[in-house]
Formats: sequence, C-alpha cells, structure tokens
Amino acid sequence: MTAYTKTTEKNLMVFNGRAHPDLGHAVAAELGVHVVPTSAYDFANGETYVRYEESVRGCDAFVIQSHTAPINSWIMEHLIMVDALKRASAKRITVVLPFWGYSRQDKKHRGREPISARLVADLFKTAGADRIITVDLHADQLQGYFDGPVDHLMALPILADYIKEKYGDQELAVVSPDAGRIKVAERWARRLGGVPLAFIHKTRRTDVANEVVANRVVGDVRGKICVLTDDMIDTGGTIVKAAEALMADGAAGVVIAATHAILSDPAVDRLKNSPAIEVVVTDTLPIADDRRFDKLTVLPIAPMLARAIRAVFEDGSVTSMFDGQA
Repeated sequence: MTAYTKTTEKNLMVFNGRAHPDLGHAVAAELGVHVVPTSAYDFANGETYVRYEESVRGCDAFVIQSHTAPINSWIMEHLIMVDALKRASAKRITVVLPFWGYSRQDKKHRGREPISARLVADLFKTAGADRIITVDLHADQLQGYFDGPVDHLMALPILADYIKEKYGDQELAVVSPDAGRIKVAERWARRLGGVPLAFIHKTRRTDVANEVVANRVVGDVRGKICVLTDDMIDTGGTIVKAAEALMADGAAGVVIAATHAILSDPAVDRLKNSPAIEVVVTDTLPIADDRRFDKLTVLPIAPMLARAIRAVFEDGSVTSMFDGQA
C-alpha cells in the first residue's frame, strides 16, 4: 500500500466582520449555523487584530463584510480576516462582499488616476481569497478584476417583486438614471410585466464628486408611476434630480429603488424632501436609526446571500437563482 485514503466531510463556516454584524448573523441563521466566534479589536494606534476562537482547518469559509464607512478600516479588517483563515489552513475562502468598496473607481476618466476597484480585487487575491460573492456591482466588468470565480448576485427580484405587489395595479414605467444602465432597466421592465422604459440624460462633472449638471427625460412618463432604479444612493443628488425631472415631465409619481443605501450627507434630507412616494432599498449596508425616515423601506438581502452561499458550498448553480442571467 503506497497511499492512505480518507473521505472527509465538507464543513461550511460563516465569519462576520464588525461593519454590519446584523447581516452576517441573519445569513448564518438562514443557513442554520452560527457565526464563528471571533476576537476582533483595534489597538491604540489604529491597527486591527483578528483571531478565530475555534479551529477552521479544512473548512469552506465564507467571510462576510460590507464595505461601509469608515470604508478603509473595514476593507483592511476584511483582508486581515482572509489572511487569518489562509494561515489557519481553511480549505477554501469565499469573500462575501454585499457592497464592493471602491466599485465606482472602475476605470480612468482622466490621466494619472487609479483604478481602485481593481486594486481592491488584487488585495483580496493576495490575502488568500479563492472566490468572491457580491451584489449589484456598479459595473459588470468588475467581475473580471478578480483572478478567480465571481458570483454576481442581483437584488432586482427582491426589489421588483415588492414594487409589483404594491404598485402593480397602477400604470408603471421603469426609468434608468442614465443611458449606461438601460440593460438593467430592461430586466426590470420584463420582471414588472413588460412596462415601458425611459431614461435620464445627464451630464456629470468630472472635476467635482457627486455632482450632476443637467437632467432631461427621454421617453414617455406622463401619467405613470415611475420606478427609478439605481445600484446605489450615496448623497442622493443624482436620484433626487432625476425624480424632480420626472415629475416636471408629467409623471403621476416616483418610486425610487436601489440596492445599496450608502446615504452620505445630505442624502437623508434630500430624499425626505424629494417628490418620491417611497424609497426602497436593501440592507446590504447598515442603516442607522437616525438615517431612517418615513418614506424608506428596507428589504432583507440575507435570504439571497444564504441561497448563493449554499449553492457554492454544494457545488450547485448560482446562475439558476436569476433565470440564467447572473
């Protein structure tokens, strides 16, 4: 006998960073497991320490961390968590990024600029990540920045089904906030039963962050409830100006739907005072109580993340979750 053979069982373990602990625990609950106990704290000089309180050797590790503010600190903690798993002999490490930090810096608009989204992907690969699961990337090409499998999940079914149930008895139109997201808007329109499409023509300043110069509606929205979709709401300037343009063009009402609620100042005030009937988001990012307002509806993303994690662990199909479109 020249070899020793032993069949081992696969072991799924969920790890959770400190950025959005509620989401990690909700995902673990959906999977029927507990989050692995972890010691994580910051030293006096700001350095981060992480240690897992039980053995992770040979496990299939899923490391959940949403890149919220302060974003650089949470990305660093995420990288340290991955490195700790690699050095503790985890068999496979999947980074779960409900929101991929720096995803808007996906190309060079002008000379001497970085492509920071690619840098983040390279950092996770260097730290030891084998795979990434993420939700609604700002640009699809980010999937190619990571040298390994990337499962790109879409919150569209969650958001669209909620809107269809609540507003489906009214005349709807799907509106893209810019021409670049028309393909996403087409998926929305199909999900809502083939409703008409429109988009906002906008000019964005390259020298000032988060500032849109002009809006113009392309398409017929008169008398319709407009579902204004985007991947994220940061300061709210783009989406609120789009909602105002739709109302000025004769829309009966506007429902804003976005996956990632970043809600940097002054987003909350802008959304509260906007003409939108409702703002529908998911909890890929933590939303503090002082950031919540009457118009805001937050839908849970944990069931979808758990389904994707289970599919990856069982070597199943993630694409089948989205009718072959993911």
